[in-house]
Amino acid sequence: MSSTSPSRPPTPALIFETLNAYQRTGALRAAIELDLFTAIADGNTTAKTIAARIQASEKGTRVLCDFLTVIGFLAKQGDNYSLLPDSATFLNRHSPAYLGTATGFFGQMERQLSATDGIAAAVRKGGTVLSDQGIMSPEDPIWVEFARSMGPMMAMPAGLLAQKIIGGRPDKWKVLDIAAGHGLFGISIAKQDPNAHITALDWAPVLEVARENAAKANVSDRFSTIAGNALDVDLGSGYDIVVIANFLQLLDVKSIDSLMRKVHAALAPGGGAITLGFIPNDDRVSPPGDANFGMIALAFTAEGDAYTVGEYERMFQTAGFSRSELLQLAPSPQRVIISYK
Repeated sequence: MSSTSPSRPPTPALIFETLNAYQRTGALRAAIELDLFTAIADGNTTAKTIAARIQASEKGTRVLCDFLTVIGFLAKQGDNYSLLPDSATFLNRHSPAYLGTATGFFGQMERQLSATDGIAAAVRKGGTVLSDQGIMSPEDPIWVEFARSMGPMMAMPAGLLAQKIIGGRPDKWKVLDIAAGHGLFGISIAKQDPNAHITALDWAPVLEVARENAAKANVSDRFSTIAGNALDVDLGSGYDIVVIANFLQLLDVKSIDSLMRKVHAALAPGGGAITLGFIPNDDRVSPPGDANFGMIALAFTAEGDAYTVGEYERMFQTAGFSRSELLQLAPSPQRVIISYK
């Protein structure tokens, strides 16, 4: 329902909430920097005890905790604060799913955008004003930051994806992970199936992070790499699965067509390509999380976009794939398209 629906009078509330949204970002970053969520998880529940733990003023701690309660990160009963499930799972440093490291990547993105005229300039141009290629410049260091910072956020969808595709493979099989970054999509497959051999493709500095993660997962003996631009390098051949995670949305349609033709040729008969990313429905406004990526692509890439389900299906068919299907990696919000050779 539109905010101007006749069922209620117009209100400026959404306007003020949006203009003040920077406070939400600042408060969350401050809480992560101060390790406030971990302090509460460790049993410090009042403003006084939390302040002592994080070495901050009691007043400042109280204001921050109250604000975090209002926006949905904490619960409050009397003078005591507690973590809500999302905060306990993703913002407590003791949790294996801790996402506090992601502030580095998002902070770098924000600083890059702030150094330009921002979104208005991108809207005028129809693409990024950061540089000719935006964050797609060759070996942009932001991708090393991405690989180091965003791994924990991708652990859940990587594990869920592995569960969906490893069944019924008794013999050795090959997986190519394009734009591998942290490498977790391929690594998760290797962890769950000892018959899987993974090849990760990315810029050479980024692959150092992927190799570190493969070593930690004890799959280095089944983990090889290809360094370079996926659009230019030889992908190899005979792959049973090619994983393309959060990459096609950064490219223009011509580049997607070129890459997917190469992927199709690199697949063994009966193989499949798995595209994971922000994939809105054909209306371009749902689901909101997927649809919102269009603005990120506009601000940071020259010609990337939040391509819709229908657009991807048509592009993949043109590249030679026989059919595609959309899957939801529940309970993760991630969506994937599996395209069959």
